[in-house]
Amino acid sequence: MAVLCVWDARAFGFDDVAERARQIAAKPYVAPKEQLPAELKALDYDGYRDIRFKPERALWKKDGLPFELAFFHLGKFQTLPVQIHEITPQGVRHIAFDKNDFDYGRNKLSPSKWGDLGFAGFRVHYALNNPAYKDELVVFLGASYFRALGKGQHYGLSARGLAIDTVGGSGEEFPRFSEFWIERPAPGATSLVIHALLDSPRAAGAYRFTLRPGETSVADVQARLFLRAGVATLGIAPLTSMFHHGENTPRVADFRPEVHDSDGLMVASGDGKGGVEWLWRPLLNPKRTLVTSFASKDPKGFGLMQRDRTAANYEDPEAQYHQRPSAWVEPVGNWGAGRVELMLLHTPDETDDNVVAYWVPEKLPAPGQPLDFAYRLHWQGDQQQRPPAGWAVQTRLGHGFIDRKAKRDPNEVQYVVDFDGPALRNLPPDAPVKAVVSSNAAGRIVERNAYRNPLTNTWRMTVRVTRLQPTQPVELRAFLQNGDSALTETWTNIIQPD
Repeated sequence: MAVLCVWDARAFGFDDVAERARQIAAKPYVAPKEQLPAELKALDYDGYRDIRFKPERALWKKDGLPFELAFFHLGKFQTLPVQIHEITPQGVRHIAFDKNDFDYGRNKLSPSKWGDLGFAGFRVHYALNNPAYKDELVVFLGASYFRALGKGQHYGLSARGLAIDTVGGSGEEFPRFSEFWIERPAPGATSLVIHALLDSPRAAGAYRFTLRPGETSVADVQARLFLRAGVATLGIAPLTSMFHHGENTPRVADFRPEVHDSDGLMVASGDGKGGVEWLWRPLLNPKRTLVTSFASKDPKGFGLMQRDRTAANYEDPEAQYHQRPSAWVEPVGNWGAGRVELMLLHTPDETDDNVVAYWVPEKLPAPGQPLDFAYRLHWQGDQQQRPPAGWAVQTRLGHGFIDRKAKRDPNEVQYVVDFDGPALRNLPPDAPVKAVVSSNAAGRIVERNAYRNPLTNTWRMTVRVTRLQPTQPVELRAFLQNGDSALTETWTNIIQPD
């Protein structure tokens, strides 16, 4: 492992990083300088991938600690270094770049001339699935992106530290984690603490991540932000994912029924008085950029979810989309008024993320004043956060048999939505369940039905709606009701405009 230099012999923690953030936010932004050696910058994709960290050189491996750290090399697209430090009982130690930590494969390079390059990022390993082998648990790489895994999961969606002007403003700004301090774990530790300094032209901030691996891996996040200047949209706890097509948007040219890392946005929307409305918005791959939002006061949570866990619905043994995690954001404390915003972009294939969701607070601090917030980020697999009563399990688009002699309105759309959950499972087949459906002024509900699906023991809702203004989006809201009792979350969908 690289030579480690002790430079601080006192206790170090979140408040120290926050003070660093306050100080740099009070000064004009200084963009990081790219000082990558030309031979690294010239690497092609395969050449960069041929540089690999040596597993036997992982930090803490020789000490037999439950967590281990491995590092990413700079090169190709990763051109800006991050500084990484270890917090020990003896003080803070800088982890210097060491060429001996890497296998350069077939590349002909001269690493002895580079000096302390820094790193592109790092990953944490832990015995998540097998006590005899340490799997990747979490990766921090690029801007403020990170992603994690629970037991039996495969990498899918990502989280970010902060999003600035994803919507609105004159262009999106991507803050980056420029420096990390990682606490050395004790023998037998079941959690790992990581501190990070975030910086960008209009914001600086301190973050503390406490990672707790398990069936559902959890990251407790504490943050303090300082704005340098005003922003149009400040995105807290942003999540980034991919949706190419699914049961609501089938693709004839693709043999795979569904291709996505997430299939819906779920929101537990608060009213500021303790009440909660559960919302489900199926994701789309839109024709053009589509932005919607859900106002809330003191939200109880939101997340991009991969509800569909059935392998046969993807038919992709390589990508294994059915094992991609859901990410559920659980606010700690009261977040006040604001909105959950969902941005969908068009993507021609599955290689690009095209889904972003985040919380936008209604009120922002003045430049230089702190904004504190905290949340728990749950990386969930088969055991997921769900509404307590009932939830949508699939959303399908299209008609069944239509008499060829009948004239079908080209502006008519039909959805078939199946619901499941405790409130539904014990109902008799003839229970007077009804579908409560509404539309905005751009659509008119033509027909709505609710009935038990005997093949799956779920309840099915069918909705036919006519688009009255095809150039305007149609917003739909629906839930199942028995008497005065709501049985399910609110399914909320949007019909794209022409």
